[in-house]
Parts: sequence; structure tokens; C-alpha cells
Amino acid sequence: MFYWLYLAFASTHYVPVLNLLKYQTTRTGLAIVTAQFVVVLMGSRFIRWMQAKQGKGQPIRAEGIERHVIEKAGTPTMGGVMILAGLFAGTLLWADLSSVYVWAVLLVTGGYGLLGFTDDYAKVTKQSTAGVSGKVRLVLEVAIAMAAITLIIVMAPKPPQNPELLTSVTFPIFKQYFIDLSWGYLLFGAFIIVGAANAVNFTDGLDGLATVPVMIAAAAYGLIAYLVGNFVFSNYLQLHFVPGVGELAVFCGAVLGAGLGFLWYNAPPAKIFMGDTGSLALGGAVGAIAVATRHEIVLGIIGGLFVAETLSVIIQVFWFKRTGRRIFLMAPVHHHFEKLGWSESTVVIRFWIVAVMLALLGLATLKLR
Repeated sequence: MFYWLYLAFASTHYVPVLNLLKYQTTRTGLAIVTAQFVVVLMGSRFIRWMQAKQGKGQPIRAEGIERHVIEKAGTPTMGGVMILAGLFAGTLLWADLSSVYVWAVLLVTGGYGLLGFTDDYAKVTKQSTAGVSGKVRLVLEVAIAMAAITLIIVMAPKPPQNPELLTSVTFPIFKQYFIDLSWGYLLFGAFIIVGAANAVNFTDGLDGLATVPVMIAAAAYGLIAYLVGNFVFSNYLQLHFVPGVGELAVFCGAVLGAGLGFLWYNAPPAKIFMGDTGSLALGGAVGAIAVATRHEIVLGIIGGLFVAETLSVIIQVFWFKRTGRRIFLMAPVHHHFEKLGWSESTVVIRFWIVAVMLALLGLATLKLR
């Protein structure tokens, strides 16, 4: 919004300090501050309100870690509402709202957030860990993802060098190699977005465990979006130039700021959980950004922690059905390490470290061409 006001004001007046608003880096910084301020401002009051409304708080899995039933009982959920409030405020105030990429990613974020909220509401009201039907949720997730991808394919400006890039899969390291899937890209892109959303959802099992890795991934993709959306930098690094996608750096800044604000209340011991409202929305957002920037495969590296968490669940279920035995003491894998005797804070901090290293490895592929 402020970017539009700046453009209208700049056409009739010249104020040097306002000229800073034309830079994506400046607006990204302002989005970080705005999102964090909004989350922190509403934090304590929102948490007290959620405690009064939810009573017993988020249901804790009886078959999970024993001490969680005692330590985390009564902690309210739906903290993702705080995150989304800050994220949307930071984005809508500072991003260029004429960018189709901004609206496509907001569509996924808001749609998945609403779906997650419905799931959380069902769990809290029924006091059960079973929320919305898995099949129904999956269908809705795919539909939202496809709608956002269609919006990008139809409305986004075509890359001048490779017009077919909007329906193509690109690969790290191989500088100009890509495969055009045409409208088949809808399925591939939806797989990336839905997979990212549910991977973050699996990871969100300990205080702060999902929050920081999502922030790290958002920071990494904010840099990628800025570079890919800038013709000079993308040409220098031999990246595929995607005009207009650089505006997603502002959105990534809002994710980072909202995550920082939420971490103030979500750090161990958490005063509130983000719930599916937050994990589905944030995971979907990261997946949508990966699709928009045409760095889908790199998400497997930058979001490697989320991939590992998801694979641990898949492997555990598959192997148990096949043999009746378990590979991990408990899945997702962060619970396996708790069962081994690691304290919750040890698991969380070490997983954060892994997330940082994977993000750096993913960013290294920008130069390895």
C-alpha cells in the first residue's frame, strides 16, 4: 500500500527520504519490523483470550512423549493467527500490490491458514487429535495450490529469454537446463506446495522447532527471489531471470518478522502453539515461493530438515505395516531423539543448526553453475 502511495506522491513531489521506498531492500526491512511489531503487540492479549476460549488447550497425543502430556497440557493453540496477522500486515503495507506473485503466495498462505484454523478448531472443540478428514484436507490443499499456480502462469509477465519458464522445472547447478511441462506443471507445482505445507506440519512438534527453520528458509528464499528477480544479478550468477518475482523478498521479510515476533512467545516453554493454522500456512508459503522463483528442487536442500521429518514418518509407517517393527523409536524423527534421552531444548537447537547449514548449502547452488 505504501509503495502505491509513494508512486502517486513521487509523481508530483520529490522528497529524497521517501525515494528509499522504491528499493525492495528497504521495504523488506520495513516489512520485517512491521510484522514483528504486530505479532508482539497482539501477543499477550491474544494468548490470554485463547486460554479463556480453549480451556484445556491443544489436545496432546496420549501415545506421544510421556512428559509432554504433563508439561504441555493446557497450552493454547491457533498461534498461527498471530503469525498471519503480522505477515499480512507487513506484506500488504510494504509490497508492490500490483505483483501477481505477491497475491499468488498470499492466496496459498491465507487459504492454507484458513484450512489449518478449521482443523485446529475441530481438535480443540472435540478435544481430540483428529481434526479435518485427511482426504478432504488434501483435496483442498491441492485445489488452492493449483489456483495459485494458474494465477502465476496466466497473469505473471513472461521471462523475455525463456517465455516457457513459467511452466518449466529448473535444476540447481545446471545453469540453463529446464524441462517444460506445459500445463502438467500444475501437478508438479501442487506437489511442491502441498508437500512443503505438510512437511512443516510434521516438524511442528516441539516448542520453536518449526518456527526458526521456517524463518531460515524464508530468509534464504528472500535472497533467491531478490537475485532471480533482478536482471543484472541473475545474469551475473547465470540464473533464470523471472521478472517481478523480486517483490517476494518483501513477503519473505514479513515471514521473518512474524516468526521473530511469534518466537518471543513460542520459545521453550511455549505459551502458545502455532497449530496447523501456522504450520500449514507457513509451509505452503515457502513451497509457493519456491515455485514462483523456479527454485523448486533447491527447496529439498534448504528445507532438508522438513524433508527428513516427513521421510521419517513415511519410512516408519511403511516399515511397520510391512514387518510389524519400527525403525525409529518414534516418528517424526525429533521424537526419536527425545526417546534417546535428548532434552527438548537440545533437539530444537541442534535442529536449528542443521537448518542453517542446509540453507547455506542450498544458497551455494546459486554460484555452482
